[in-house]
Amino acid sequence: MEIKVQFFSQLKELAGASEKTLELRDGATVADLLAKLYRLHPELAKWERQILVGVGVEFVERSHVLRPNDEIAIMPPVQGG
Repeated sequence: MEIKVQFFSQLKELAGASEKTLELRDGATVADLLAKLYRLHPELAKWERQILVGVGVEFVERSHVLRPNDEIAIMPPVQGG
């Protein structure tokens, strides 16, 4: 299945783009997506503990099962001020 991933803040610099489309197996989870991203862009892995993942307009857990054509947002923790 095809998944569209958007990167925000400093993560888009590490990924080399603000948006990418990835192919994943049916039934893949957010954890599977992140593992693939870390293989493609190892520098993203250092953010593993802080990365927030959104599907549509909701933040989701790593165990969330992805669906074809989901739009994923990968972002660092939200900082206020």
